[in-house]
Amino acid sequence: MNDPIADMLTRIRNAAKAKFNRVDIPGSRLKVEVARVLKSEGYIKNYKFIRDNKQGILRVYLKYHGPECVIEGIQRVSKPSRRVYVKSKDIKPILNGMGISILSTSKGVMTDRQARQEKVGGEILCNVW
Repeated sequence: MNDPIADMLTRIRNAAKAKFNRVDIPGSRLKVEVARVLKSEGYIKNYKFIRDNKQGILRVYLKYHGPECVIEGIQRVSKPSRRVYVKSKDIKPILNGMGISILSTSKGVMTDRQARQEKVGGEILCNVW
């Protein structure tokens, strides 16, 4: 596995399609921050970091609206083979503001809206809608 963030997004996407209530992901600080942003934006119910003797497990509880998952789509943008960086003025809204981009900035992991407000650019990790 070369790209742990892509693995996390794929696990969430697959669990949503299979209508699972929760999904376990190998943990890291960056993944916990991405889960924090997803929870604050209302895309997941909750998350929990479970410590073990290895790297830990991030347990993500998916959120459903009726029979459909709240996360309709989740897409990795910046990859290890091709990093995508943007300046604060070049950050574009996803689906005319209906979705979010998650960015890794010098001030931490945040949404595109927060990055525009704080006038800080960074690496676009993923898009969620």
